[in-house]
Amino acid sequence: MKLVFATGNPGKLREAAEILGEGFELVTPAEVGITEEIPETGTTLRANSLQKADYIYKRTGLDCFADDSGLEVDLLGGAPGVETARYAGPGHDARANMDKLLAEMARREKEAGMDCPRSARFRTSVTLIIGGRHHFFDGVMEGHIALERAGSGGFGYDPIFIPEGYSQTNAQLGEEVKNRISHRGKALRAMAEFLRG
Repeated sequence: MKLVFATGNPGKLREAAEILGEGFELVTPAEVGITEEIPETGTTLRANSLQKADYIYKRTGLDCFADDSGLEVDLLGGAPGVETARYAGPGHDARANMDKLLAEMARREKEAGMDCPRSARFRTSVTLIIGGRHHFFDGVMEGHIALERAGSGGFGYDPIFIPEGYSQTNAQLGEEVKNRISHRGKALRAMAEFLRG
């Protein structure tokens, strides 16, 4: 089954292809002629996911899906949330985003005068459009934020996120383990199950 995946992120594309497995051919928006940046102006993950999928479908008529993922840090009141990819400003700079997040957490701990809980979670909302009909799939991965970056795998915040039940960051665990437990993995496996019917 051929699906347009509304992403320009090669890490996300590779991850999705590995999670979905055989029987699915993923193509990028650029491969179907959409080279502009797809808008993400929603106030929730689902709204952004829906907006991106609709953008692709309305321009191509092709079956497609989009995801929006966010990191929620309890100490920061759920931030960065929908601003996860742009937390340190425009440009999707993962290193700058992690630096800002760690600095904000350190500042809050200093203000509190003690070590504070570092609990956090990743959430994903996937919108699938098949034959013009919308379907939604969600996934959550609980964990906590490390004190510093560790590992060279993955992308985004992987070097500072330690999933529940593990002692290493997503960037240290390797793609096979990460894909098995990740928020995106859970949502995409639910989508694949639905498509295989």
